[in-house]
Amino acid sequence: MKKVICYVNQFFGGIGGEDKADQEPYIVEGVVGPTMAINAALKDAEVTHTVVCGDNFMGSNTEEALSRIMGFLEDKEMDLFIAGPAFQAGRYGVACGNVCKAVKEKFGVPVLTSMNGENPGADMFKKDVIIFKGGTGAVKMRQDVKVLTNFANKLLAGEPNLGCEAEGYFERGCRHEVFLEDIRENTAAYRGVQMLKKKMAGEPYQTELVIPEKDLVPIAPAIELKDAVVALVTTSGCVPVENPDRIQSASATRWGRYSIKDMDRLEAGVFKTIHAGYDPAAGNADPNVLVPLDAVRAYEKEGKFARLHDYFYTTVGTGTTEAEATRMAEEMIPYLQEDGVNAIILGST
Repeated sequence: MKKVICYVNQFFGGIGGEDKADQEPYIVEGVVGPTMAINAALKDAEVTHTVVCGDNFMGSNTEEALSRIMGFLEDKEMDLFIAGPAFQAGRYGVACGNVCKAVKEKFGVPVLTSMNGENPGADMFKKDVIIFKGGTGAVKMRQDVKVLTNFANKLLAGEPNLGCEAEGYFERGCRHEVFLEDIRENTAAYRGVQMLKKKMAGEPYQTELVIPEKDLVPIAPAIELKDAVVALVTTSGCVPVENPDRIQSASATRWGRYSIKDMDRLEAGVFKTIHAGYDPAAGNADPNVLVPLDAVRAYEKEGKFARLHDYFYTTVGTGTTEAEATRMAEEMIPYLQEDGVNAIILGST
């Protein structure tokens, strides 16, 4: 019987939500949460242990968390390691990527995880780890687990990997030599000529070496700080308490623009956070930890830069797609340009 070890965060570990996001890593025998479904779908294999760690602890103490988890696994038998699924949860996806990469490098066993394409962990770790294309939320748990375990069963049985397109994981930029049955019909020369003929005839064809398109943002030119007109932009979900623009607490499609003219700081009870991706207690107690108006206003009075823009701009980052974030930024830009803003402080969480 092959042995599989899994990794989940504090939520899927069943100990709590954001209030337990600082949970230090620990390991338990057997299954926890979604690893029950993983275990049930495995053939000739079983989940022997589950590692649990809070997303905040992993994000804030990555080296320590990984060191402790590697220590947990030192004396464990393991044929395969599975993390997640992480869906569109950014901190969880990055955690799954970090743990899988560390396990692969230290123990040399196959590692698998799953997350949505909008999860930052997908871009960060897809070259190092096999990451299956997952759903946006836990409602897709059954589907994502099925895809993960189908491939896990093939891997453990020694069956061939048919590649990212056929198997359903993100392209990793790896090329493997494959010996095909019909050599004459499948030489590189033959395949190349067939593609050329299709191209010349205007027919669809698929290159065997896909060059991914990179969406590169050019680095902005340097400015003289003394001439800077500075704006505050945040993805922390800081809004007036009534949330007048009804910005969603996750997967945001709306943003807000709120006046800070003649304000030296954001007052608790007047502003709050509606962000669902972290513990709001500190932000609600002092909104300036979300939008640092107090510190920036002090710098303005000291003459460190020309002036502060009269508004701050806000939305929520958790679960928000790159496409929606790009659209919202493009909608903000005309307001910033109108006031001559040439520097932005973009605060996250």
